[in-house]
Amino acid sequence: MPRSPTRHSTPDRPPPARRLRALAPELLGFAVAGSFAYAADLALFVWLRGPAGLDPFTAKSLSFLAGCTIAYTGNAVGTYRTRTAPPPYGGPNPRTPTPTSLRRYTLFLAVNLAGALVQLACLGLSHHVLGLTSATADTVSGAGVGMALATCLRFWGTRTLVFRHAGDVPVQMVSKADEG
Repeated sequence: MPRSPTRHSTPDRPPPARRLRALAPELLGFAVAGSFAYAADLALFVWLRGPAGLDPFTAKSLSFLAGCTIAYTGNAVGTYRTRTAPPPYGGPNPRTPTPTSLRRYTLFLAVNLAGALVQLACLGLSHHVLGLTSATADTVSGAGVGMALATCLRFWGTRTLVFRHAGDVPVQMVSKADEG
């Protein structure tokens, strides 16, 4: 006897459990790439802040950029390698970045910056609005709640904005003048 569609599924859309199972390899790949990026970000920050003697903001900016580059590379050659056509290499050097790959990396960087802002917003809300000023509260809000929300945003942005399926049509804004 065929199953009747539920509230969350239609004949064209599989039920949530099946969609989640289909999403599992993508989530795992995203997590692996993110783990390597986090480890590189942390190690580089500690080294730049300690032995290299840089100020914390310069050290964090450089380590963030390195972590984003590692996450982008891991997702581009691993998790989402089948979602994007190879970028068109126009020059004699196949390693030369193309406008397509630079645009994709820039968009990836913007998504990750948005994630960083989410973490800072959680920390700011907890620390300055709710008055939870202990080191533990800062860690829970910034590195716990903020990281969880930022990771969700990064996953969504990476899969829908940066590494879309070839058939996905980007959302276009329509002005009132264009409507008619």
